[in-house]
Amino acid sequence: MRKPIKVKKFIEELHLTPIYLGNQTSFPIESSDLNRPGLQLSGFFEYFSMDRVQLFGKGEIEYLKSLSQDICKERLETYFSYPIPCVIISRNQYPDDMIIEAARKHDVPLFLSDLDTMKISNNTSAFLDNELAPTIARHGGLIDVYGVGVFLTGESGIGKSETALELLKRGHRMIADDVVEIRKISDNVLIGRAPDVIRHLMEIRGIGLVDVSVLYGMGAVMESKTITLCIHLAAGDMKDIDRLGVETEYTSLLGVDVPKITIPVRPGRNLAIIIEVAAMNFRLKSLGHNPAAALDQDMLDLLG
Repeated sequence: MRKPIKVKKFIEELHLTPIYLGNQTSFPIESSDLNRPGLQLSGFFEYFSMDRVQLFGKGEIEYLKSLSQDICKERLETYFSYPIPCVIISRNQYPDDMIIEAARKHDVPLFLSDLDTMKISNNTSAFLDNELAPTIARHGGLIDVYGVGVFLTGESGIGKSETALELLKRGHRMIADDVVEIRKISDNVLIGRAPDVIRHLMEIRGIGLVDVSVLYGMGAVMESKTITLCIHLAAGDMKDIDRLGVETEYTSLLGVDVPKITIPVRPGRNLAIIIEVAAMNFRLKSLGHNPAAALDQDMLDLLG
């Protein structure tokens, strides 16, 4: 499925110099792969990945220079007549007038990069991988606690923002409050961030919106974080909760199973400290130290 990529963001993220932008504010992209059009410039169009970002390296530019003016103009005319999204030229090789004229004629954005061909190719693919990744928005918060990306969920009004605020006071960092945009950048990696319009903002009931980056400084916020643990806040006592933590519960986000811990919310409980302990315990389990599993084995050995 094609997704529109904003031209302004494309330029800013990849540090490109626009040569021709045309009337487009975005262009549709389906794949993060790039196409180097050496075969097309030689006249072969039977197989042409026209739906990809096009990259001119030193080889393509030097080949065009070796052609006669008439043949070069004919090849460029044919090439730019296809519905290609845009063209990037590497190594600051400013194109000659024939390339610019063909781009203008067919309204194809044309950009210049000072990076070598391999680096701009890798950077563009990485940028497109992130932009084209499957994305969902979920109600909740995202906090970095001791390096663990904690996705905090629960019913509205249960105290997620207040808990996140207490964690901020204890030196942890906020990524998002209320709404988290989640991107699946690989088979088992989820990246969470806040929507642009509410980035760094937190809603505290009775106070309203506060800017965390202003109140606590930029060291208290992060732009994005890998989601590795989900902590769900549930009101009241839960009789069916696993008190020892032997079994691992999971929640599915974009087809990725994320470990989930459910914490009962009652008056007097310090949720911030509990979440800190949960994050540290999760890290220990990731390193192979599981107290509940060790106790379970010790009991089996004792009874056996």
